[in-house]
This record gives sequence, structure tokens and C-alpha cells, in this order.
Amino acid sequence: MGMFIPDDPHINENERQTGFYRYRQILNIRFGRWWKINAITLIGFIPLAAGIVYAVGSASVLVLLPCSILGGMIAGPFLAGMYDAVFRGLRDDPTPWKDAWVRSWKQNWRGSLLPGAVLGLMLGLYAFMGMLFWVAEVSPSLGTVLLYLFSLLLVLMANALYWPQLVLFNQRPGVRLRNCVLFGILHSWRVMGAGLLRLGYWALMVLFAPWTLLLLPVTGIWYILFLTQFLLYDQMDDAFHIEELYHGGDV
Repeated sequence: MGMFIPDDPHINENERQTGFYRYRQILNIRFGRWWKINAITLIGFIPLAAGIVYAVGSASVLVLLPCSILGGMIAGPFLAGMYDAVFRGLRDDPTPWKDAWVRSWKQNWRGSLLPGAVLGLMLGLYAFMGMLFWVAEVSPSLGTVLLYLFSLLLVLMANALYWPQLVLFNQRPGVRLRNCVLFGILHSWRVMGAGLLRLGYWALMVLFAPWTLLLLPVTGIWYILFLTQFLLYDQMDDAFHIEELYHGGDV
């Protein structure tokens, strides 16, 4: 399965490819596993999505805050499992997907509660602000919209760097944040590109809802995570020595 791209019979799938062929090779091998874990992850996000929709519909910040935080804490371990699955694919980990997902849940559920709560809160606040823009009698200025999008971009960039460290390494949150800043500065254009891809993907999902909801079971969360982390993986491997640490795929 090459994601709408036909397979090339002249490529040996048993050899690790490079560039675009590597992208296609990973999709061919991992699509089925990621599709299943994506379904589980979407279930984990239902409380968060329902809470945000209800809070935005009722225009209540008092409802939004607890729903976003609690929903994010529920979603956090599921999102960590999705990130873990993506990085196992990127480093060719042979562990069966069920065993890997259970192992990820056991290892990461505590550590993912706080970042999940923060992520849920940020998603709730940005959804609420977007609703205010939509219903406001006076349209927001271009500067306000750009500031809104830029701050959301920063959140997406930070998540692209923080969650991989959470599932790969046993570190303190402060160390992860420091690594996010240093890595983001060193590879600013690449990280910004990954953030823009995430921003564009989720903007399309929101702007063309409810029709785009039909795509969630197919591309959902897994594809944009894979695409953006694939673009960052070589640089992250150079910085964090992922392949060296996980050599043998038994972690």
C-alpha cells in the first residue's frame, strides 16, 4: 500500500530504502498496523472532542476548562501509543503491534497525563477562540488572525518534538522542553515545515467538516504524524541517537 502510489516491483522491500522510496517502503509495511492503532487512538480522543464541542456549543469557558483538561488526560496515553507506533515503524521495530501498544501504555501512561492535559487545554482554547472569531459581529483583524495561527503553529511544532522524546526516552519534562528549544533552533526551517504541514492538515479537517470526518478512520491521526516525523527523523536520530539506542528493536 503506497498511499495512492503503485508499488515498484523492482524495489527490494527487504533492504532499507532511502528518500521517497523509504517513505513508500514504510507505508507498505506499516499501514495495517497504524490503521488499527489509529482507530484505538480516535476512541481515546472521543471524550476530549465531545467536551470541547459541548463547551463551544454552550459558549462556556467554565465547561471548557475541565472538559479540555480531563479529556486531554484521557487522550494522552492513546496519543503516546500512536507516537510510539510511528517511531517503531521508522526504526523498523519487528515487535507485533498489539504487544508494542500494550508496552507503550504501561511505560507512558503516567508521563503522558500532564502533556495530554496541556494539549487538551490548548486545543480547547484554540477551538473556543476560533468560535469567537466566527460569531463576532466585527471580523477580527488580519494581524489577530495571523497571531492566532502563528501561536497555534508554535504549539504544533512543540508537540512534534516533545511527544517523540516522551515515548523514546526516560527524561524529566524540563529536559524534554530544553531539547525542544535547542532542536527547534538548530533545525528551525525543517521543524517549521513539519508544523505547517500539521497546521494545514488539521485546518482542512476543521474547515471542511463534517465531510472530512469520513477521512478520520483512514488517514486520521496516524498519517500526519508519520509524514511529519518522517521528515524530522534523520535529524532527530543524529541528535538523540535513536537507532543506536534501540538497535535490535527489543525496547
